[in-house]
Amino acid sequence: MLALRKTKPAPGLEFADLPEPSPQPGEVLVRVEAAGICGTDVHIDEWTAGYESMTGNMPVTIGHEFAGRVVAFGEGAIGVAEGQRVTVRPSTVCGRCAACAGGNPDGCTARRGIGIGRDGAFTSLVRVPSLNCVAVPEGLDAELAAMTEPLSVSMHAADLADIRPGQRVLVLGPGPIGLGIAAFAASAGAEVVLAGVSDAPRLATAREVGGFHCIDLAGTSLPEALASIGQGQAFDAVIEAAGVAAAVETGLKQLRKGGRFVVAGIHARPAPIDLTSLVRMEQTIHGAYRAPISDWPRVIAFLTRNAEMMRRMITHRLPLAEAMEGFALSRRRQASKVILLP
Repeated sequence: MLALRKTKPAPGLEFADLPEPSPQPGEVLVRVEAAGICGTDVHIDEWTAGYESMTGNMPVTIGHEFAGRVVAFGEGAIGVAEGQRVTVRPSTVCGRCAACAGGNPDGCTARRGIGIGRDGAFTSLVRVPSLNCVAVPEGLDAELAAMTEPLSVSMHAADLADIRPGQRVLVLGPGPIGLGIAAFAASAGAEVVLAGVSDAPRLATAREVGGFHCIDLAGTSLPEALASIGQGQAFDAVIEAAGVAAAVETGLKQLRKGGRFVVAGIHARPAPIDLTSLVRMEQTIHGAYRAPISDWPRVIAFLTRNAEMMRRMITHRLPLAEAMEGFALSRRRQASKVILLP
């Protein structure tokens, strides 16, 4: 079977022809129906700092946003049925460390990510722990179900912002995570502004999804752009999903006293924060990274209710053999979400 792999600690990915895997104890084999390209996958391709821990697992098939159908069982696999449609939480745990034994699997010290620390879904068949599978209703198509993982991050960030009806929310970064955050914030009854910088294609996608203001900061400042659309007053919540240090500094200046600032972007370097202002304004900063698996059914329910709206996030669909074209589109920020079809 064709697979897209990281084979060495250097820029680049390689296709390989692999034998079909067999599920190990506690695992199931999932036939991949759709898989999304994530910003993490692009970083792995470029080999940016922060992914050195992958080296010992290479060669490894990448891809961690996916949905498919269970086709085989390993000994002791529970919680799913043969033929069942599933999406899969990519964070796998050891079940043996103190955190796992204490009922806190999210604190596992031996965590391995599907598509990073073990083979992932940019292929036809992937073996995964059965307990990481989340059921997908037959009425939800695979390309939408494959977006459950990134949208669980978006929902988690929106939850941490504690958004209430009638509030005003500023989202910085119009990539898939930021666009998902904007959609969840709008669905919570907030007035939402989504901002990007020289990001015309992804902001155009955001306008098609609809339900919020979209602004491009190219050639202007955030305060000026906000004022131009009548949004110059401070926001109840600001959520940063750009991964740009400057967005943290400028975003905090748009937050009201007592407001919540949520950082969902992954940053390659520290961001400056005026702690004196933060204290005097009694603001709260949250980091948002990984949603618990118990939240995933909420995302699937949201996708089911809003299928046509959320499908507009998908700008490109490609066969697996053309994956590198999808990577190029993502790298140039010409795509919002690229779905690969093995």
